[in-house]
Amino acid sequence: MTKGFGFTLLLALLPTTLGQLNIAARIVGKKYFGTATNEYQFNDTRYLAELNNTLDFGILTPANSMKWDSTEAAQGQFTFANAEQVVRQAQKHGQMMRGHNCVWHSQLPSWVSDGGFDKKTLLQIVDTHCSTVVGHFKNQIWDVINGALFILRPSQSLNHELEPFNEDGTFRESVFYNTTGTDYFAAALRAARHADPKTKLYINDYNIEGTGPKSDGMYNLVKSLKKKGVPIDGVGVQGHLIVGSVPTTIEENFRKFASLGVEVAITELDIRMELPATKEKLEQQKKDYQYVISACKKVPACIGITIWDWSDKYSWVPDVFPGEGFPLPWDEDYKKKPAYWGILEGFLFPSF
Repeated sequence: MTKGFGFTLLLALLPTTLGQLNIAARIVGKKYFGTATNEYQFNDTRYLAELNNTLDFGILTPANSMKWDSTEAAQGQFTFANAEQVVRQAQKHGQMMRGHNCVWHSQLPSWVSDGGFDKKTLLQIVDTHCSTVVGHFKNQIWDVINGALFILRPSQSLNHELEPFNEDGTFRESVFYNTTGTDYFAAALRAARHADPKTKLYINDYNIEGTGPKSDGMYNLVKSLKKKGVPIDGVGVQGHLIVGSVPTTIEENFRKFASLGVEVAITELDIRMELPATKEKLEQQKKDYQYVISACKKVPACIGITIWDWSDKYSWVPDVFPGEGFPLPWDEDYKKKPAYWGILEGFLFPSF
């Protein structure tokens, strides 16, 4: 059988046999393809039926219920009820669980952002929060196989997300940076490692998909942390992209991060467009998804991909970017868009 004929046959079989995203990811050596979700969406039975489809989704991420305002709205008073709904949903279907997140400048309760704490106190607060969140989920559901704070456990892992940079690569002015400088990075990462010594720790940010000042900032931060002996195992590249404007240096950038000896994961992928959607825009979106997936496929250190929910019905984009939307592989009526097949092609077609 010729190589060309083999891929022609594969094309014919895709809709009926290999038309599943998580399976395709595993075929090419990645650890998972997954999606973000929110527990309040579980009342939608049509949505839930696809969310449970492990052929498409091997890992779930709670989009909001593990963030600081959801887990410690009042100091020292932790609640995990909403997050545990997502955890139980994943466990029920044998999916991995990616936690999201310990430390972030946004969605903070006012007692953190406006507390006026000194450096020592705020670092202790970070330590307590990260230790408690990681420790809670470790004790309940972390089934150690290839421990990962961001991925790799067959039940649960917890992503340590910071989003630490401005677009020019300088550090973002947040309550954490303004009070502690860069010390909060080490405090959060060490707290997570202490809570679960076998887990891997990721730092996550947006607009670091391609090379540039912001990705350089992340590279230099990770390099500095490793030099100081601070535990850091991976870079999370979010992937909130725009149709027709996807960076052309994704593969190059992933290889640069990988040169530091860390893993890379695409953590929040969606590719939005100006509305209304047209056939031409949908075809370009398909090509863009294929390109992003192919870039990850070609870099061994890029171990998996998560989309930021799977249906346009529940996308965050229209609320944040008026006049834009349609960013996901399924439309609002849960029908597969060309983007779905672009993802499959990115995994299973030869890269040129």
